Amino acid sequence: MILVGDIGGTKTNLGLYRSQGGDNNTLLLDHFICDTFLNSDFDSLDILVNEFIKKHTCDIDSAVLAVAGLVVDGRADITNLSWVIAEEQLREKTGIATIKLINDLKATAYAVPYIEDSGRFSLNEGVSPEHGTIAVIAPGTGLGESFLTWNGDRYIAYPTEGGHVDFAPRNPLELRLLEYLLSSYEHVSYERICSGIGIPNIYTFLRDKEGFDEPDWLKNKLSACSDSTAVIVNSALDEDSYCKLCKTTLDIFVSVLGAEAGNLALKVMSRGGVYVGGGIPPRILHYLNNGLFMTAFTAKGRMSDIMSEMPVHVILNPRAALLGAAHYGVNLCGGVPCRRILP
Repeated sequence: MILVGDIGGTKTNLGLYRSQGGDNNTLLLDHFICDTFLNSDFDSLDILVNEFIKKHTCDIDSAVLAVAGLVVDGRADITNLSWVIAEEQLREKTGIATIKLINDLKATAYAVPYIEDSGRFSLNEGVSPEHGTIAVIAPGTGLGESFLTWNGDRYIAYPTEGGHVDFAPRNPLELRLLEYLLSSYEHVSYERICSGIGIPNIYTFLRDKEGFDEPDWLKNKLSACSDSTAVIVNSALDEDSYCKLCKTTLDIFVSVLGAEAGNLALKVMSRGGVYVGGGIPPRILHYLNNGLFMTAFTAKGRMSDIMSEMPVHVILNPRAALLGAAHYGVNLCGGVPCRRILP
């Protein structure tokens, strides 16, 4: 039995998986054991994990926890969360003998080779050679990036902190956006724009510097809600009440995300495909599929033809990080690499 976790900047998903060995080695999810917690309700991760263990009494062989931040020597500082997480402390506080922290995008990447057609939405079918390098980019609270390479036997995932590279504007509007953000931040990364924490930055830029009107109904919604990103995105998607400010915000988000996905694809030459994960993309498939994303993705000058051949898919399975963490956990415990992962 493997305890797996997906610890983001806002919420934590915990699940229990059991591995079933044999010739058709699989991972099976116990559908009755998968819970979501708000991080703000807990002072530390060990308290949260113990709450989960108390609720679901069982023998846990190991734990693999995917965290939204850099993991060094068994310790993680979460980029958009005040917790400091350490494997040794978690072992002491939870009683689980084997605990491994991995980057959340590394976990998501490990799930990618097992995602079936029904678990993804294709923005570009492309042409993919067997065992080609795969890139993963995921806007959630922050912006995560990772990639996978084939080692002759299986795919190996590598985490990065690519979401924190310098934002590179591509047109006068994005230049003005950069100038606006530089007045508030010493360093402007892609995460400051194409992420859950970035969407309000685009919105305020358009409202305060570009003269976009903020309707009273929208102003009231924002003042009454602590999650401005959700309000902005939902208002952009609402067909009954047109809001140019919110729709333009989402247009810029999608275009910048497409450009950075293309940057990542070029850097690792991901001819095996680019997978767009995270919590935001499945909610805005219409925007991702309206041409803005792929136009920005492929607009790479002399490399444009290569980019247009790369497959691009949106991950629809909300448990991808948990599935990848479980796969990693089987290998951690000496298990056979899984041929299938069943949701």
